Amino acid sequence: MIHGTHNAVDDTRNQDIKIFINGELLPRKDAKISVFDSGYLVGDGVWEALRLHNGKLIFLDLHLNRLWQGATTIGMTLDFSREELTENIWKTIKANDMHDDVHIRVMVTRGIKKTPSQDPRLTISGPNVVIIAEHKKASPESKENGITLFTSTIRRGSPDYLDPRLNCHSKLHEVQALIQAIEAGADEALMLDIHGFVSTCNATNFFIVKDGEVWTSTGQYCMNGITRGNVILICEQNNIPCKQKNFSLFDVYGANEAFVTGSFGGLTPVTKIDGRTIGDGKYGTFTRKLSDLYEDLIKEEIKK
Repeated sequence: MIHGTHNAVDDTRNQDIKIFINGELLPRKDAKISVFDSGYLVGDGVWEALRLHNGKLIFLDLHLNRLWQGATTIGMTLDFSREELTENIWKTIKANDMHDDVHIRVMVTRGIKKTPSQDPRLTISGPNVVIIAEHKKASPESKENGITLFTSTIRRGSPDYLDPRLNCHSKLHEVQALIQAIEAGADEALMLDIHGFVSTCNATNFFIVKDGEVWTSTGQYCMNGITRGNVILICEQNNIPCKQKNFSLFDVYGANEAFVTGSFGGLTPVTKIDGRTIGDGKYGTFTRKLSDLYEDLIKEEIKK
């Protein structure tokens, strides 16, 4: 059985969902995109993943900010507004009669190419927009039991060739890192930056708890995760020391606790890294406290 931060409780309703593609809602089996799509051909696109809790799209503005920043970064002009995209997200949700425990993935590529090529000037359409909303509740077993990590030799890149903060469709280096971790018997991959400091995981952000402090990377070589930012905010609001700093595996192996963050799973404890038990190898009390505070933040977001 696959184990990791994206484990979800099986839900047969997902077999019959409708998927939004460029203004149309199509049954899952009929949802297709052209083989000339820029995202398919060269990974040219940006995406977001967000959650629906109790009828509320959580942290929507933060996700839209990141999507528009990503599009601007890669020089892709969006021919729709934030309001129009939000309306289409809701259109997809309502078409599937969804209300809670829903995961929405929004994918925007540069568009259809005249011929297979990297050249953006050969794009002959506006951006392609795909919205997939699924009934997806994080597996409670994964959260309670935690995950294991393996430190990959694949590094998070330098900002001068592919900024790690960019949530783009080009994820091959993360896939390579994850494959290494799986082959090593771990659930997911821990990745270092170009200087050898701990950066992030292949699909989530990484934190350790050390002597009453929460540590995470500087943020220069990792995805600017929405949940990561919210955990940092929670620490500030609750007078919990939280440091964004350079640290190495020397610090990680001696940590009291470790956890990862992501929009889908929230906070997930890490029990082992490179075969070494972290702390007592369980869902630690500090991580539980932060997870509870994060759930409280979601409840406050729902009330807005």
